[in-house]
Amino acid sequence: MKNQLNIYVEEACRKGLSDGVFYGVSAAVSMWNKKGRNRGWYSGGMTRFDLEGVAIQKKTLFDLASLTKPLCTTLSILHLIATGKLHWDEACLSLLDLTISPEKNLITVKNILNHSSGLPSYKPYFEKFFPEFNEIVENSLIEKILKEPLEYLPATTCRYSDLGFILLGKIIERLTNKSLDSFYKKVVTDPLKLSLDLCFLPHNQPSPVSNHLVAATELCGWRNRIIQGEVHDEHCCLLGGVSGHAGLFGNVESVLTLCELILDIWKNRASHPAFPNTLLQQALTTKHPTESWCLGFDTPSPGLSSSGRYFSSKSVGHLGFSGTSFWIDPERDIIIILLTNRIHPSRENIKIRQFRPFFHDYLMERIISDCLL
Repeated sequence: MKNQLNIYVEEACRKGLSDGVFYGVSAAVSMWNKKGRNRGWYSGGMTRFDLEGVAIQKKTLFDLASLTKPLCTTLSILHLIATGKLHWDEACLSLLDLTISPEKNLITVKNILNHSSGLPSYKPYFEKFFPEFNEIVENSLIEKILKEPLEYLPATTCRYSDLGFILLGKIIERLTNKSLDSFYKKVVTDPLKLSLDLCFLPHNQPSPVSNHLVAATELCGWRNRIIQGEVHDEHCCLLGGVSGHAGLFGNVESVLTLCELILDIWKNRASHPAFPNTLLQQALTTKHPTESWCLGFDTPSPGLSSSGRYFSSKSVGHLGFSGTSFWIDPERDIIIILLTNRIHPSRENIKIRQFRPFFHDYLMERIISDCLL
């Protein structure tokens, strides 16, 4: 008999495929009930729209985009805090040993993690560069960010910012004397045996996977080609494919496994050698007083959340520009992962905005009505 969860995930995903929300999708549900952990899966569609496309499988890697922020950068920061190399309330930009303005000396690790640093959300710096990676380009990009005027005083409000996480990635590298991808592999994914399925694809190293096993993203006007097997984000591209804000790739099983661990640590059912449970629990529950952000993780926006209507207010998650997301609900003990290539071949396809809440509601309504939780 086919797993009922598999049927529901497949039905919801096929709706997205038929409506042109994306060309390819891998999705999963994980939940605890009286019988233990139950999982449902579906992978379908194509890695790209043309004749070079192949069928999406469970092992297909997706560009996780901003899921890099919670699943890589935040967890890496927790290890540095656990080992005493950083502190939540430490003014951190001076660690880069570069010239910064006095007001930026106020920015703490916590400010960057909950997007209250005062830095702008985004600036199209890449437009001033050729699409190539070298140390000169990297240093120039970091200097541009550090020279950017603050839009508000740190900690006074939240404004989602790629720029802060780019700097946080560089701080990790400075403190560890390792590239972010190698540090993340050693500290976070190697102990979980996920390093082949949850990884960066640096420009200066041979790719661990064939391009056809990676879902394609945009037909990029800046690079003049369809992006496949390399990061979509232009600023991460200029940083060699590795950054604190983007660059992580993963398949649905690896993302689900890491999210299951996060939930299990939250509920003290498991642990990770990189940091104590209490530290991750602090990150997941320390919320900005006026906004939806915890430390590295978002929470559902009342009435408007991409997680739909049924995830509790204690839930955490994150979205990725490429069409990816995860949501974790500690009250219902459920996780839903959605990986798509919705920006293939163009970011102008914004149907994902309506699909995300539909997808989560469709699954939750059926799970609840079937008393599967």
